[in-house]
Amino acid sequence: MKVLGIDIGTTTISLVVLDPEQKKVWESRTISNGTFMETAQEWERIQDVNKIVEKTREVLEGLLHAYPEVSSIGLTGQMHGILYVDREGRCISPLYTWQDGRGNVPDEHGKTLTEMVREKTGITVFTGYGLVTHLWNQLYGEVPEEAVGICTIADYLGMCLTGRKRPLLHASNAASLGFYDVKEHAFRRDILQNLAVNTEILPEVCQNFEQLGTYRGIPVTVAIGDNQASFLGSVGLKERTLLLNMGTGGQISVLSPDYFEAPGIEARPITEGNYLLVGASLCGGRAYAILERFLRSCVGTDESQYEKMEQLARAGQQQKDRMKVNTTFNGTRAHPELRGSILNVSEENFTPEGLVYGVLEGMAAELYEMFRVIQEGTGIQAEHLIASGNGLRRNPVLQEICSDMFGAVLTLADYREEAACGAAVSSR
Repeated sequence: MKVLGIDIGTTTISLVVLDPEQKKVWESRTISNGTFMETAQEWERIQDVNKIVEKTREVLEGLLHAYPEVSSIGLTGQMHGILYVDREGRCISPLYTWQDGRGNVPDEHGKTLTEMVREKTGITVFTGYGLVTHLWNQLYGEVPEEAVGICTIADYLGMCLTGRKRPLLHASNAASLGFYDVKEHAFRRDILQNLAVNTEILPEVCQNFEQLGTYRGIPVTVAIGDNQASFLGSVGLKERTLLLNMGTGGQISVLSPDYFEAPGIEARPITEGNYLLVGASLCGGRAYAILERFLRSCVGTDESQYEKMEQLARAGQQQKDRMKVNTTFNGTRAHPELRGSILNVSEENFTPEGLVYGVLEGMAAELYEMFRVIQEGTGIQAEHLIASGNGLRRNPVLQEICSDMFGAVLTLADYREEAACGAAVSSR
């Protein structure tokens, strides 16, 4: 059996042909997304939808030509962001990505949209969430006149492939837009109406991996969130297995039959009867990249310092009284004003190796504290750790730190393109 998965990421687009029974990737192709559009607003982060679809279809055609026996196509992609479609199912806007900052732009009274929503409704939402973007666009007259629906970029690709005119979103993508009740599996229409949002623009939502239609006779399933796809591609639906992802950001995910949320912990839909409990750090692997950039500037070179940093981390591992580095350089979702810090600095441990190891330990500790919140609230134990993302794959010292900190054996995910593979698995 061969199934095909597509992952439309913010920076790259990945496609895989997978045999899930043999756990064999027949072919994997990754191309640059490279579709960000220039804009006069520094807080605006938008991408060209038509270019994304064109790039993706070109690679897809090549893979289907090489593997005509592909039996299904699954989709995933960057969550939270939205685009607008008209009555014919055509995109009539750019993709407003999850990185878009309009929700944090102060108005003439110095108040941001996210602050206004919290004060008026008691709901905490974040800039970059699709319905925050839509609400801002509505307030400032930026919604296209012909708009009748919203969806994510992966959902729109599904529409393009199957000819659908109205979006159908899996609950995982619907929840990522904000104002969604995960327990009730529905948008908070009452709150949205209180904010003067026309709820007719909301998409239809499904709980299971339903078929959207076909492309060249091949079934195409509904797009799922990239977090859920990565979990499926790395863990499947195994319980008591914790997925650690360290890419640009950091993330922990664990399957739970019970709904649980707490500050910094989000319950996300995955399949009917199950939730994915997720904690995410904004900096994550970027903290290590920031340190590498700092060290390059110190030594006055443009050459990568990662190899040297691994040697330094090994040396720092031997220190007994280590400095403590908090790597919240970009704050947290709940407290964006927080910043990083370096504590317990002494004459003995204030060394390059101590700093490198401290940053790695800080990256792991931020995720571990999130898991402790989940553990205390649900009783879930982590018997296995699965690591994904280049930040972990390429850093053996960080792998060891995580294994020791979480008290479980860590193994690397079977597939490198976890999200694309998870999308493929969801299409079976």
